[in-house]
Amino acid sequence: MILTVTPNPSLDRTYEVPFLERGEVLRASSERLDPGGKGVNVSRAVAAAGHATTAVMPLGGAPGALIAELLSGQGIDVTAVKITGQTRSNIAIAEPAGTLTKINAPGPELTATESGLLLDTVRTHSLDADWIACCGSLPRGVGPQWYAELVARVHEAGARIALDTSGPALLAALGERPDVVKPNAEELAAAVGRRLTTVGDALEAARELRSRGAAAVLASLGADGQLLLDSSGTYFGCAAVAVVRSNVGAGDASLAGFLTAGGTGPDALAAAVAHGAAAVQLPGSVMPAPADLDPSSVTVTEDVPLDRALTEPTI
Repeated sequence: MILTVTPNPSLDRTYEVPFLERGEVLRASSERLDPGGKGVNVSRAVAAAGHATTAVMPLGGAPGALIAELLSGQGIDVTAVKITGQTRSNIAIAEPAGTLTKINAPGPELTATESGLLLDTVRTHSLDADWIACCGSLPRGVGPQWYAELVARVHEAGARIALDTSGPALLAALGERPDVVKPNAEELAAAVGRRLTTVGDALEAARELRSRGAAAVLASLGADGQLLLDSSGTYFGCAAVAVVRSNVGAGDASLAGFLTAGGTGPDALAAAVAHGAAAVQLPGSVMPAPADLDPSSVTVTEDVPLDRALTEPTI
């Protein structure tokens, strides 16, 4: 069973439009309403793959109630920590070529009591989990040490934890030795404080995160592939993608694939790449089911292409 933690969930509305032009009235060709947040997406992908998952999150107001209803309808066990604030609603506008414009609301401010209750709830439920996936930004009112405290409590319970966050929260948590961290290229660059222009640069940055405490690093480089550095070795994976419809939740789908495949080694990386490649070919934040996966399109190797330029170099 994979338990997910989403400190700042959202209700996501996605519109597909033929083009985006400021100041004009646009007509959407389709509309989707999905429960959102990185940990929520991981649970949705895990459930789509046929595995058991529990989603722990703070929920408040009508959007929070709708998130719980939508997730329950997808076979996901929801453990909600009730808060006085209202769960945020986000908007995404998708264009045919794969360009996505997102408007993310700041979300509610959690009280010290609410954030403490969220920690206690995760600690209680971690006893039944094979993996804990803690994902996304922290809500207002919660300091960057919160994830570090969460990692410590999960380890005390004897569970393994995968952390997908960024900035000060990521750096603070490294000292508690999370079992896996999953940054993208931009988050890697921010963590090490330098520009990344090649896959080799990303590899060195991932090594630095391991030296700071991460037991393993699963780094997503977008269209350029993924890197895995763990106790079994260093691996590079990529997949052929025909058409990109939306990259919303692709990294979350990758993490779900990685964890459901065991969370270590080249086979888990291959599953991560397959799930991410499938996700970008689906609309909105739809998570891939087994029928959407194409393992034959995935290549995993120990031969990392160090000199390959990143498609979108980080700043």
